Amino acid sequence: MLLYQKVVLAGGNGYLGQVLANYYKNLCHQIVILSRKPAATVGNISTVLWDGESEGSWERVLDGADMLINLCGKNVNCRYTDKNKKAIIQSRVKPTALLGRAISKLTHPPKLWINVTSATIYRHAEDHAQDEFAGEIGQGFSVEVCKEWEQTFFEAQTPGARKVALRMGIVLGRGDGVFPRLLNLVKLGLGGKQGNGHQQVSWIHEQDVAQITKWLLQHPEMDGIINCTAPQTVSNTNLMHTIRKCYGMPFGLPSPQWLLEIGARLIGTETELILKSRWVAPQRLLDAGYAFRFAGIASAISNILKQKS
Repeated sequence: MLLYQKVVLAGGNGYLGQVLANYYKNLCHQIVILSRKPAATVGNISTVLWDGESEGSWERVLDGADMLINLCGKNVNCRYTDKNKKAIIQSRVKPTALLGRAISKLTHPPKLWINVTSATIYRHAEDHAQDEFAGEIGQGFSVEVCKEWEQTFFEAQTPGARKVALRMGIVLGRGDGVFPRLLNLVKLGLGGKQGNGHQQVSWIHEQDVAQITKWLLQHPEMDGIINCTAPQTVSNTNLMHTIRKCYGMPFGLPSPQWLLEIGARLIGTETELILKSRWVAPQRLLDAGYAFRFAGIASAISNILKQKS
């Protein structure tokens, strides 16, 4: 049964965009991906070209949409050089501002506009969870990116569109993202704790991400900032132990911080992505009655390992 007419995924040609497109293809008549790269139409999934910076004919696809999900942003898995910092900020702020301007001109704007931001906006936390009500905003470059990103989103004048900033945790799935890389470490016998292993990992199964977007569409009372993480956060030590156990690998060599620093430089990334303790609670979803399909890490990893890579 088709529930919706149209879902638009801005910057939806990446990993999470494909998860969402596959989820909605049997739920709505039309899925439109706004992308810088052309792609063939597959079933009811089509691609419309835009550059994320300029107004144009692409704006028409937003008219009458049930939901717009903005997924734009350069991958943060890189060294934080001045050039990369500028690209990380602009690749998020510019498309968000552009979408806001486009929506403000529409007669029939999207009913719901979800901007996927990041749970890394909260401080390094090993003491207690950070929720939407009392969570403390952190410091540093990645936090400043999130702050500017969300400010641009909420300042957009779009009275006809309900807006949700979805502060996303680490999305786990077999197809791409963090999990295949962690699994490769486990397969090589390198899947031990990273750093001291105390850092908390706020994660979310890819299917819960998709279901949460649909749930939000069905609950018009929900708007503003919402944390998108599983309710049971896990330490890095326990995360790696669970992956090893579910995969059947009896051991995993740990990676001390000094080794991670060397490795990060060699592969062109930042250790913050591994060592920051993200302890985030999805309190608004829990209070409103969303039922997580994968609340615990063991069930999530077992499910992911059963999927075809």
